[in-house]
Amino acid sequence: MIYDFLKPVSNEVIEFVTNLPGHSLGRKTTFHTDENFPELEGFSFALITVNETRGNNQPKINLDFTDIRKQFYSLFPGNWTSTLVDLGQIEAGNSVEDTYFLLKNVVTDLLKNKIIPIVLGGSQDLTYAIYRGYDVLEQMVNFVSIDSKIDVVSDMINPSESFISRIIIEEPNNLSNFSNIGYQTYYNSQEEIDLIDKMYFEAYRLGEVVNNIQITEPILRDADVVSLDLNAIKSADLGSFTRYNPNGFDGREICVLSRYSGISDRVSSFGIFNINNDIRESLLIAQIIWYFCEGFNFRMNEYPYISKISYYKYIVPLEEQELIFYKSDRSDRWWIETEVFTDDLSSERKVLFPCSYADYELALQNVIPERWWRAVKKQLV
Repeated sequence: MIYDFLKPVSNEVIEFVTNLPGHSLGRKTTFHTDENFPELEGFSFALITVNETRGNNQPKINLDFTDIRKQFYSLFPGNWTSTLVDLGQIEAGNSVEDTYFLLKNVVTDLLKNKIIPIVLGGSQDLTYAIYRGYDVLEQMVNFVSIDSKIDVVSDMINPSESFISRIIIEEPNNLSNFSNIGYQTYYNSQEEIDLIDKMYFEAYRLGEVVNNIQITEPILRDADVVSLDLNAIKSADLGSFTRYNPNGFDGREICVLSRYSGISDRVSSFGIFNINNDIRESLLIAQIIWYFCEGFNFRMNEYPYISKISYYKYIVPLEEQELIFYKSDRSDRWWIETEVFTDDLSSERKVLFPCSYADYELALQNVIPERWWRAVKKQLV
């Protein structure tokens, strides 16, 4: 059994939780302990920590997630109906590939049980293992990375900064779309930025997102996997100066992105990476997880789209074609109709692609929304 290789939650955490108030998150969580491994049935989330840092070209460093767990379990849930299980920890294998293998199989089993993995780990290349966990599901994957770096460098020297190249290149290729949120231009070569544009993927600069964070909601609404690099957060808000970062998202903004991820009906795995052994960052990490769970409890179940009857339809005629928009009468969220072709382009079907009200306003001005344009172009290359 794959879960035999997981290390139980420490007795220190279990004892800490028993002394928490009855309505705290910790008292409502089920734990993998020395005496018991819980039956995986009926849970909404599974928390897993991964003690692996070698993807950053560092020697093995033992990460301690104890304080993060204590901070998270001390919080109080809202009016939640979701349930959480803490499966404990994956220790670093003999090689990084061994760690990938175990994490991949754990993620696969959780997805089959309709449980969302919340993965906390060291180097961000662990996201590759999460992505590979979708292989047996035989579905295309939309992947969103919240990161100051785009991570598509081609030299492969540092796995944590090149894992997206591996995802793009390696078979089986299940990647449908990749989006970066929050990249900082001075950390990325122009070649990387041009490559993203050439492949009709999406990358949004930090300043662009900070000026209008709502532009990220349709992106995260369309994601399956969301991976958060803590280096995307400025040190003053993260509380960790292990790797000093003067610019980045603040605490409020990163929690908004986490909540958008949780409220997405499609997101089925969420990871936080480049965690340091610095207890000062523990509280913000705990709050990021809390906001993801909070968002989940407000899901509208509008994906897959059950019926267009519950949508308002808007037709916008342009010079060469017409664009068809739909607005939900439940959530006020917007979609635009796009065509998806078979591999040989012999047939097509209509799907709804998440967009914003701003995209609809652009169409009214005879301007084709960029996200729709990229989606259509990608079908033709």
